[in-house]
Amino acid sequence: MKLWNSAFGLLVVTGGLLGLTLPFGKMATESGVPAMLWAFVISFGAGAILLFALLARRKSISLSPRNLRYFAVTAAISYAIPNILMFSAMPHLGAGYTGIMFTLSPVITLMLSILLRVRRPNRLGVIGIVVGFAGAALVAMTRGEAGQPADIFWVVVGLMVPVSLAAGNIYRTIDWPKAAGPIELASGSHLAAAAMLLAGLFLQGDAGSFALLSGMPLLVLAQIASSSAMFAFFFRLQSVGGPVYLSQIGYVAAAVGLLSGVAFLGERYSLLTWLGAAVIAAGVALTTRAQRNGG
Repeated sequence: MKLWNSAFGLLVVTGGLLGLTLPFGKMATESGVPAMLWAFVISFGAGAILLFALLARRKSISLSPRNLRYFAVTAAISYAIPNILMFSAMPHLGAGYTGIMFTLSPVITLMLSILLRVRRPNRLGVIGIVVGFAGAALVAMTRGEAGQPADIFWVVVGLMVPVSLAAGNIYRTIDWPKAAGPIELASGSHLAAAAMLLAGLFLQGDAGSFALLSGMPLLVLAQIASSSAMFAFFFRLQSVGGPVYLSQIGYVAAAVGLLSGVAFLGERYSLLTWLGAAVIAAGVALTTRAQRNGG
């Protein structure tokens, strides 16, 4: 399968599917669904479907101490924490603007990658990331939808999303179990995240909020389908492209989030926001070329 071995193809598909989470999440949270519950929907749905796919191929998830550690740490810093932060901030920042926060992940991932000597891109790759960051900075200056500047608290909450994602990018590469495949790791990590989120819902007394999901079955199904596909490609991209290139999915997701927010949610953004999005696109092009050149 050509797509399965193409870093660029995996980047576009994974980032595009990730971008769909933004409008889906905004619609859910604006309907009263708690951020933690929607994060649970994503992790449980993706984990369960990927586990079924694994079992259908007569494979299973290894529950060795090494794998269990990997599942737990990945679940917390890559899924549970960033999703709670993202869905909490989204009603205040807008789906498109929240998506822009993903674009800061490559810069933070690069810094951690250099510090930990995991993987460093070539000069063109660094230039691409810097260009992408410049575009993200332009967007960040607008603080949300046009005419509706968000409270700085929610901007800070949004900024914590790429920090957590970057830490996850590095950790998954450093501690990746050599004998495990991407579907096994994706399923195990998401089921672990779902368990954490479910416990959090009960501790907060929000278990009764599950009833809200019955009023939006199509939205729930769409979210589960897109997130399941996304995470299967996500772990493959991690293996093919490495942590720094993987982090570029934030650029693609941000573009999808902006377009879907405007087209389907009635969001409006300033010219500066769109200019920043164009600069981000240029950054993606540069980093993709660097990846093809061995960077």
